[in-house]
Amino acid sequence: MKITLAKTAGFCFGVNKAVNTVYELLTEGKKVCTLGPIIHNPQLVEELAQKGVRIVSSPLEVKQGETLVIRSHGVEKSVIDQCVETNTFFVDATCPFVAKIHKIVSQYSDEGYITIVAGDKNHQEVKGIIGHTNGESYVVANTEELGNLLKSNPHFVDKNVILVSQTTFNAKIWEKVQKFLKKVCTNAKIFDTMCNATSMRQEEAHTLSLSSDAVIVIGGRHSSNTAKLYDVCKANCEKTFLIETKEELPLLELKGCENIGVVAGASTPAGIIKEAIKTMSENLQPKDEQLEVTVEKTFEEMTDEEALEASLNSMNSDQKVVGTVIAVNKGEVTVDIGRGVTGYISAAEFSSDPELDLEKEVKIDDQINLIIMKINDQEGTAMLSKRRYDAIAGWDKIKEAKDSGEVLTGYVKDIIKGGVVAYTNNIRVFIPASQATASRNDSLDELKGKEVSFRIIEIGRGRRAVGSIRSVLRDQRKEAEDKVWADIAVGDRFNGVVKSLTGYGAFVDIGGVDGMVHISELSWARIKNPAEVVSVGDVIEVYVKDLDTEKRKISLGYKKAEDNPWTIFQNNYNVDDTVKVTIVSMTTYGAFARIIPGIDGLIHISQIANKHVAKPQDELKIGQEVEAKITAVDLEQKRVSLSIRALLPEEVVEEATEETVVDAPAEEAVETANEVVEAPAEEVVEETAE
Repeated sequence: MKITLAKTAGFCFGVNKAVNTVYELLTEGKKVCTLGPIIHNPQLVEELAQKGVRIVSSPLEVKQGETLVIRSHGVEKSVIDQCVETNTFFVDATCPFVAKIHKIVSQYSDEGYITIVAGDKNHQEVKGIIGHTNGESYVVANTEELGNLLKSNPHFVDKNVILVSQTTFNAKIWEKVQKFLKKVCTNAKIFDTMCNATSMRQEEAHTLSLSSDAVIVIGGRHSSNTAKLYDVCKANCEKTFLIETKEELPLLELKGCENIGVVAGASTPAGIIKEAIKTMSENLQPKDEQLEVTVEKTFEEMTDEEALEASLNSMNSDQKVVGTVIAVNKGEVTVDIGRGVTGYISAAEFSSDPELDLEKEVKIDDQINLIIMKINDQEGTAMLSKRRYDAIAGWDKIKEAKDSGEVLTGYVKDIIKGGVVAYTNNIRVFIPASQATASRNDSLDELKGKEVSFRIIEIGRGRRAVGSIRSVLRDQRKEAEDKVWADIAVGDRFNGVVKSLTGYGAFVDIGGVDGMVHISELSWARIKNPAEVVSVGDVIEVYVKDLDTEKRKISLGYKKAEDNPWTIFQNNYNVDDTVKVTIVSMTTYGAFARIIPGIDGLIHISQIANKHVAKPQDELKIGQEVEAKITAVDLEQKRVSLSIRALLPEEVVEEATEETVVDAPAEEAVETANEVVEAPAEEVVEETAE
């Protein structure tokens, strides 16, 4: 079984615009009412009603604080005047094709022309058209009614007459009406105001119904557009059914049909169409057969790549136009492209940037290069695209950049699996994760919404472009690196960023070049890991200690001379000073006490108390705070001797006996202790490494 969906099925431009207008107002928190149902689809109307949208029949019914939306059918001029007179806030969502008819009949009726409208006299669109005339006006539904009108008004032959049609009028009948009038009123001006989407929809329905065993027409029963589609299909296919929802599908009558065609009116939401097709596929498809659903994509439904491909393949010089801006709002731009044609550019067709503010970007009288997506000369309206024009011009730029290596700029729109998507001149460029950042560990999320520079490194099939940010970053870093090496000298100071940590130090970016701060240069105190002092991302002040220009290696210093604990000690402490110290370690010959961070002094066992001490642990504990006297300082050897005994009263002091003398002389003990504790950091690091 095969189901073929007409490519023109569903919302037309005018209906889509009106429905979107209502949803946008609701999103903005506005209270909305519509002058009559917004479209001839009860399901959508009910959905809007649940969102608080009221239907009114007159501007007088609009409540304070509500916004009135005029539907795509348009209204009589008197209704617009009434809105203005009553200060009713309204949004005119009249279809541009209908609005064009209003202008035609208003202009020519002012000049004395008699207006004849081919259409349904009870349809709101036709009532609105008649409501914009200022003289004689008539409505005919077919050639028979036109013949009767001309017979009863023979003076029409000598009068100025214009003929327009309802946008959704039957295309076949419209042809006949035109021919009939031309024979009788040779001077009549005829405007082919049928919507091109309507004529295309009917023509496609006609073709599809000829090759189908059954046709499903989906749409509201009160829709003129849908009713005409039903008539067109019914004339060619006996099994033609009009439904509003999937529940109305005549599944029993469709069984056994090999080819089923599906068409839909201009007021039919896409969701209802999809549900109907899904229901048929689930209930009619034989288990041993594969269902084939064919849908030809419209230009608007294509992806960026597909649309660009189609544009490039079908482009000719006649499709390129220059439009002069005559109006702009947040949703679209209106332009004059000459020859009496008014063009419309939606926000989506103006730019691929969703954040772009049209009202700030575009000004009245601006000149814009565009391509024509849809046009109807008789109606004098056109659907245009700046984005696709830019894409075509931009593709040439992409190809040139690939060959020349030129650096392009664009903004990152999406983060996707495997990389990011950037746009430049409205061209989509895929940048793999491996080419998106300077390091593989860098986060891609930080790129979203940012402007980036990249090169085109590959152009694939289907006009797909692949870019590299990393290659640009690499060149920028090389340039910065060369600049640093041209001027750098020992002693130079930099504010650098910590890029990474290792067991032996920290690498710091000093503006395009990484230098290394050895662990011994991070702190005057002894540390086991650089992370004790700095973290990745920290901004620290460093200075150049040494340079290797051949290998391009830089040794950096971080410790400041003024922070040297021996400098601090020398400036603040003297021999005979009494200081409060903390016991940090013990040996057989004494205890080491912390005077300030980085400076430990030895309290020899003979200086711990005024009595014999067998071992330091008998009198002291690790972490204990005591007062001691500085008895000796050797700055050259970086040694400090302390004494608790010297602070004790003289009369308490016992004379030393032979038993109080330990094996190691005090001076020798101090020397040995300081060799361990106060050895330079470089020697300690080397011993540890060994």
